[in-house]
Amino acid sequence: QVHVVESGGGLVQAGGSLRLSCAASGNIFSIKWYRQAPGKERELVSSITRGGSTNYADSVKGRFTTSRDNAKNTGYLQMNSLKPDDAGVYYCNVYILSGGSVWGQGTQVTVSS
Repeated sequence: QVHVVESGGGLVQAGGSLRLSCAASGNIFSIKWYRQAPGKERELVSSITRGGSTNYADSVKGRFTTSRDNAKNTGYLQMNSLKPDDAGVYYCNVYILSGGSVWGQGTQVTVSS
C-alpha cells in the first residue's frame, strides 16, 4: 500500500512564499493538489502528470508552480505571492500504479494580511 506524507505548510505574510511537498512510498502517476478553506468545498489547485505536464486553476496561475521528482516519488507545490484567499488546508492526491488514488494528510497554509 502506498502512503503519502505532506509537509511544508505554515504561516506566512501576504506576498510571501511557501513550498509544499508530497512524498509517496511507491511509484506514482499523476499528482493533484487541492485546497479547502473553512466553509468551502475542496477545490483543485494544480496537477502534474508523470511526464511533467501541468495544469493550474485560474486563481493561482502565474503564482504557483507544481513540479515533481520521479526518482523520489515526490511532488512539490511552490506558492509565491500568497494572498489571504490562498489560505486553507492543502492536500495532495496521488494516482498509484495499482489503480485508484491516495490522499495525503493535508497541511495547513495560513496567510496573514
